[in-house]
Amino acid sequence: MAFEIPKTPYSGKIKEITLGKGDKAITVGGESCYPFYLFEGEMPNLPKIAMEVYDCPAEEWPEAALEPFAGVTDDPVAWAKKCIDDYGAEMICLQLKSTDPNGINRGADEAAEVVKKVAEAIDVPLIVWGTANHDKDTEVLTKVSELCHGMNLILGPVEEGDYKKIGASAIGYQHTVISSTPIDINLAKQLNILLGNLGVPDKQMIMDPTVSGIGYGIEYCYSVMERDRMAALTQQDDKLQFPLICNIGKEVWKTKEAKLPTEEDPKMGDVKKRGILMEAMSAMTVLLAGGDVLIMRHPEAIKLIRDMISELSAN
Repeated sequence: MAFEIPKTPYSGKIKEITLGKGDKAITVGGESCYPFYLFEGEMPNLPKIAMEVYDCPAEEWPEAALEPFAGVTDDPVAWAKKCIDDYGAEMICLQLKSTDPNGINRGADEAAEVVKKVAEAIDVPLIVWGTANHDKDTEVLTKVSELCHGMNLILGPVEEGDYKKIGASAIGYQHTVISSTPIDINLAKQLNILLGNLGVPDKQMIMDPTVSGIGYGIEYCYSVMERDRMAALTQQDDKLQFPLICNIGKEVWKTKEAKLPTEEDPKMGDVKKRGILMEAMSAMTVLLAGGDVLIMRHPEAIKLIRDMISELSAN
């Protein structure tokens, strides 16, 4: 008698969301099974990777992370183009570091002009990520939304403290919102309900469950993402049937393990290789938990993840 793999029937399905516009627009979601359980269901749209770009010089980045972008880190447009032309970026995530009230505190008008320049210079989907300061993000992201009307940017993080104004702006100017909550499935569902009640269409929403790097609570992040997928696929919870976006790169490269020079602790190994592997391992973890869009930093870590996605989807 031939062996048959036991299969779990799934009654739910992840919604498909289109990010960006034109020929390079990307569709994510659509899964009818757990991540890469292709013997039980389908993943019509494989996970995508967005490369990080900062709107100001990334002074806090370790040398290993800066090296691939030498010469362009003071120009977001050139930086974004390098990611696309040299490293084949499918998406760009513009981190609005300069708008942080505790840092440069760049104004909304100036920040929005930078976003528009980057959006007009590239043909792949653009994610615009604020500082998680509710007042500042409301001011900046609503201005970005207005100035980039109809470009279908992906705006976030949109949290309970600022969802009304940012969500309304996204509806009016035709952008996608990143529903962001702090590692809690109940809060995630609640915010999705609030955004839906506000009028944000399902096709304009993607979820950020909040993630962290290996060694910094990633098992908790994994558990919450896993529970989200279980509710979405086996309990038909339509308020959790959204694709997941994971801003993993900056979480990894800010850790001491990614920055500590080799000579200060030789037993930890080469600092460059260490950072790349930490990012790849962290990204792989959230990928297996259900991540649909990964925001990453180092081209070599991205190559490792692309290879793993190809391997997993081929079997």
